[in-house]
Amino acid sequence: MARTDAIVLGAGIIGTSIALHLVKRGLSVALVDRAGLGEQTSYGNSGVIEGSTVLPPAFPSRFGALLRVALKRASEANYHLSFLPQVAPWLMAFRAASRPGRIAETARLNRPLFARAQAEHETLMAEAGATRYLRKTGWLKVYRSERGFAALQPEFELAAEFGLPLQRLDAGGVHGLEPSLNPVFAHAVFWPQASSVSNPLAVTRAYAARFTALGGLPLAGDARSLHRSGTGWRVETNEGGIDAPEVVVALGPWAPDLLAPLGVKLPMAVKRGYHRHFHAKGNAALARPVVDAENGYLITPMEQGIRLTTGVEFAARDAKPSPVQFDRLMRPARELFPLGERVDDKTWLGSRPCFPDSRPVIGRAPGLRGLWLAIGHAHWGLTLGPVTGRLIADMMTGTTPFCDPAPYRAERFL
Repeated sequence: MARTDAIVLGAGIIGTSIALHLVKRGLSVALVDRAGLGEQTSYGNSGVIEGSTVLPPAFPSRFGALLRVALKRASEANYHLSFLPQVAPWLMAFRAASRPGRIAETARLNRPLFARAQAEHETLMAEAGATRYLRKTGWLKVYRSERGFAALQPEFELAAEFGLPLQRLDAGGVHGLEPSLNPVFAHAVFWPQASSVSNPLAVTRAYAARFTALGGLPLAGDARSLHRSGTGWRVETNEGGIDAPEVVVALGPWAPDLLAPLGVKLPMAVKRGYHRHFHAKGNAALARPVVDAENGYLITPMEQGIRLTTGVEFAARDAKPSPVQFDRLMRPARELFPLGERVDDKTWLGSRPCFPDSRPVIGRAPGLRGLWLAIGHAHWGLTLGPVTGRLIADMMTGTTPFCDPAPYRAERFL
C-alpha cells in the first residue's frame, strides 16, 4: 500500500495542472485516471486561452432564437428530446442566471480567474517546454447582423470596466488580420489579449511530463473506487491501492459518478460538443481562432488541420453521438472560410461540465474532510486549468489565495 500527501482524480487539463502545482509545492502526489492523460474533454476544445472573456454564454433572450433551437433549425444548439425532462430544472436555473444583472455579476466574480489565466499557462509552458504550442494572436468574433453586433454593448461596457482592449472592425479591417476570410459578415470584434494553442492534448501531456519529472506519480485507476481508509482516503489503481489524507476531484463530467454516492449532489449538467478537422483549400490559412457568433461555431488552426467545433448539445453524457449540427453549419462555415476536404473521417465528441451560474466549483467538498473539488469549468477548462491548480494549491498548503475563493464554493448550491 503506497501513501502520498495528495491524490488528484482526473488527468485532464484541470487535474494535471492541480497535480503539477501541488508537486511544485513539495507534496508527494498521485495523479489517477482510467484513460490516457488529457484524452477526454481536454483534448477536443477550441484551444483558446480566454483571458479576455467577459460574459459567459447565456440562455436565448429572443423568442425567435429560442424557437429556432426548439425546432432543431439552429446550428448553435441541439438537444435530445428524451433528455429534456432531466435537464429542464438546470435549464430554468441557467435562464435565471442569464438575466442581465446576474450575468454581469458572474462576469465580475469570474474575472480574477480569467485575469490570471494566460500568465499561469505561460509559467507552466515555460517550465514544461511547451511554449511552441502558444500563439499570442488574439481571437476574432464575426457578426453577420446589425442586431447581433448591437447586442454587444453590455459586453463592451464590462470590457472597459475590466481594462480589456478590443477592436471593432468592419470587413476591410478583418482582411488585414485574416485575408482568407470571406466578407460575409457586417461587423467583427478582435480581442488581442486572448491567446490559443495549436495542440491542447500536447499541452496537457507536457504538463503531465513535467509533473512526473518533479517526482509526481501518474497511475491508471478508477476514481469510483475512492473510499475512506482510516482518517484518510484510498483509491484502487492498476498498481494497487494508494492512500492519502487529501484528495482532489477533477473528473469533469464524470464527477457526479463519484460524488453522488458520497452524498454530494450538485446541479451539474453537460453541454456536449463535437469537432472535425479539415484541410484548407489552396493557400487559405488562419492565424487565430475565429468565431461565427450568430451561427455558434468556431474554426481554428490546429496541428491536425482546421478544427471546426460545434455549439452545444443537451443530451445524456453517455448517449450515442448525434453530430447533426454539422449539417446545419457547414454551409455558413464554408461561406466564411474555404474549408476543403476532411482530414479524416473521425468526429470527436466531448462533454463540458457546467453549473447553471457559469462558475466552477473550486474548494473543499461540503462535509467530507480531506476532499477537494475542482469541477464545472464549462467552456473554459483549458483556459482555467493552471489558474485553478494554483488556487487549489494555495488553499491546500495554507498559502493566502491569490483571490477570494468564496464565489467558487460548493456551498452556494446547498
